[in-house]
Amino acid sequence: MAGITAFKLSSGSSISCSSSPTFSSKPSLLAGRRSSFISFPSRTRFSRIYALTSNDIRVGINIEVDGAPWKVLEFLHVKPGKGAAFVRTKMRNYVTGNTVEKTFRAGSTITEADILKETKQFIYMDGAQYAFMDQNTFEEYRLNESDIGDKAKWMKEGMDCNLLFWNGKVIDVDLPVAVKLTVVATEPGVKGNTKQGGSKPATLETGAVINVPLFTSIGDVVSVDTRTGEYLGRA
Repeated sequence: MAGITAFKLSSGSSISCSSSPTFSSKPSLLAGRRSSFISFPSRTRFSRIYALTSNDIRVGINIEVDGAPWKVLEFLHVKPGKGAAFVRTKMRNYVTGNTVEKTFRAGSTITEADILKETKQFIYMDGAQYAFMDQNTFEEYRLNESDIGDKAKWMKEGMDCNLLFWNGKVIDVDLPVAVKLTVVATEPGVKGNTKQGGSKPATLETGAVINVPLFTSIGDVVSVDTRTGEYLGRA
């Protein structure tokens, strides 16, 4: 006969455990419903906030300081002969546009700003505002001319850009690394100058002025680096 052991609980009730367990041949009710309990979404969206240290600071990184988003423009790791090492930075506030210098202790904890990038199309200018549109929802977003800054000289209607969002608000725009723009004014092209050996100024359709090869003519479409304003070649 199978032995039975009784365990007494503190509440006064008892449970019995058989040393010879029995198994039911009937299918478990849960077995048929297992999928309803272990079904998870294939992708889960998490907030992109990461704990970093000052040693991770690089040009272009977005960090949150005093509750505001900042972009690192310059940085320098300093190891003095005496005292603790530190990181000296130059940063721009996305919200106010102010640029400041700030020092962080080496190894101190910093937080990456929770900034989301979404592709939108620049559609037109309305006074001193730049209007962008989501091509799927047709929702419109705007940035002030002061927010765009020098980037405006590379922007033309119909181009795709990355809008940066922080706390649901548009705070900046990232342009493509290279854009194609038409030359609208320059000195006449010189025949035979098809290779490097000289340059001349040229005005583009957006009003930007860049240096182009001597053979470049009005109507030519050129590729320009939006980070440096450098001529990359014919498009």
